[in-house]
Amino acid sequence: MKLSNIKEILPALDNVEFQLENGTFVPEHFHVTEIGVITKHFIDCGGTIRNEKVVNFQLWNANDFENRLKPAKLLNIIKLSEEKLGIEDAEIEVEYQSDTIGKYDLDFNGKHFVLKNKQTACLASDVCGIPAEKQKVQLAELNNACCTPNSGCC
Repeated sequence: MKLSNIKEILPALDNVEFQLENGTFVPEHFHVTEIGVITKHFIDCGGTIRNEKVVNFQLWNANDFENRLKPAKLLNIIKLSEEKLGIEDAEIEVEYQSDTIGKYDLDFNGKHFVLKNKQTACLASDVCGIPAEKQKVQLAELNNACCTPNSGCC
């Protein structure tokens, strides 16, 4: 989800709610402690130099049961970060504490925001030598495939 998407969604909401993909909700007394831009300049295993830029939201379970982040307040924080930091419209990455700081993509299911699990991946799989995943076939299927006398398979 891009920053422009969340800015379109927030005005229509009564509450800001975040849910992990496993169904667990971020406690409703969370705070957005940071909004910023994270840039990553790196080289992949195939030798390609890459640049990535994401808008970063950090959620924190504050144990502040008196205050709840409302949509208008989050929208104001976003606008302030755009003005002061020059934040552009980019994909949002959310940091949220689990066993360690987890990084999540952001989605919206029509009612609340969903923290989508991120996965690592090889960006240069065509040149780094990782073999393609082999197709799994049951042995029973192989017996009927082509191995008959004079079929040319042996």
